[in-house]
Amino acid sequence: MESHLDNVFWKALSGPQLRFSTGSARARRYAPGLSPIFAFADLDHPDFDGLAPHCPIGEHFYIADWRGPVPRDWQLVAEATMHRMVWRSDAMPDDLLPEATRLGPEHAQQAVELATLTRPGPFGPRTLELGDYFGVVDDGRLIAMAGERSTAGTFREVSGVCTHPEFQGRGLARKLMNKLARRQLMRRETPFLHVMCSNEAAHALYLRMGFRDHLDPVVVRVLSRS
Repeated sequence: MESHLDNVFWKALSGPQLRFSTGSARARRYAPGLSPIFAFADLDHPDFDGLAPHCPIGEHFYIADWRGPVPRDWQLVAEATMHRMVWRSDAMPDDLLPEATRLGPEHAQQAVELATLTRPGPFGPRTLELGDYFGVVDDGRLIAMAGERSTAGTFREVSGVCTHPEFQGRGLARKLMNKLARRQLMRRETPFLHVMCSNEAAHALYLRMGFRDHLDPVVVRVLSRS
């Protein structure tokens, strides 16, 4: 159901990914080391008091879908909007990278370094645990990757999509995304993703691939306890 995509990170953190989360009954975050994202059960009445003990002072956390006033003990670091996109193509994507490497704990350091360099979104040293991640390794060096982050109902997020600047323009990210989407569709899951509204080139690419915007753009904020 499309409703699973509304406040999707809460659906994930309080449901199928509960084991990867910590927090209260009304506010949860991915556990330390995973993607620094938190969510609220009730966006109109966010439980910051229940969340605070699980968020170290000074660490940056991402939250989507929430526009309320920032509490006194928290600081708004950044705010933007992003598209939430859902796979709508009738065609099954081809796996054009059958040789892609399945990423595991041994790739965590390189994955964090690549994400730090290219900034595809919140990423931590344990993010690879959240789903299937595949990468392109060149002479022992991870140069591109994409994987799965949140899940809600039958929807599975494609995330962490990035390519080292020296290897861009070869379609590696697109091929990795198609690989993931194919695997998800074969499992009867529906791929979805997030892309910043300011990233017009990526948004246009995802539209060509078969993704479509889900409703209006959603707000994404970065907050920190002060």
